[in-house]
Amino acid sequence: MIKNREAGNSAGVISEAQPALASAFLPEPSGAPMAALAPADDRRFRQMVGQNLDFIWRCLRRMGIASGDVDDAAQQVFLVAASKLAIITLGSERAFLFSTASRIAANARRSVHRRDEAHQHLTHRGQEDSPSQEELSDQLRARALMDTVLSEMPGELREVFVLFELEELPVADVAEVLSIPLGTVGSRLRRAREDFHDRVNRMKASGVSRGQR
Repeated sequence: MIKNREAGNSAGVISEAQPALASAFLPEPSGAPMAALAPADDRRFRQMVGQNLDFIWRCLRRMGIASGDVDDAAQQVFLVAASKLAIITLGSERAFLFSTASRIAANARRSVHRRDEAHQHLTHRGQEDSPSQEELSDQLRARALMDTVLSEMPGELREVFVLFELEELPVADVAEVLSIPLGTVGSRLRRAREDFHDRVNRMKASGVSRGQR
């Protein structure tokens, strides 16, 4: 497995301050877009945050959310969960949260992509980025490249790859989180690994060809 857990994230701090963080994800008592949760729902929601916040934070980061935007994205995920708590089946909380996180990350990536395209068009027209092989090798070892590769993978493959290879969930847990059969997890994982390595290899080959011009 690829053991590349996020280093230096807020996971340790999160675990020590779950009650306060759970409160932070609840709607404000006044001026809120939805009514305050009933006591039983409030307890369930706080438990949901306590058990899944670290996981969702890391998944959002792995799915291309910039480190400075992860907290806001995580809050969006749990606000959606709070608003739909009544329809979330008991025992399927993590699956719902991951599915919501995946949609939020996809929307964020599309927004960033459009912004970056506009920026590049205005400021880098006619310029060609030609890194040396040494520079490319450094980039391949960097976190930024991992983010790039993951963001370009098809959604259904990226989800399986993140959960199994990066989060190190057992296949059975991946199937449960994604609500798909075990066999589907296996086939998607094989395709995801091939896709991931193909993209890395293409980046390497592209870097070599540019450096040899």
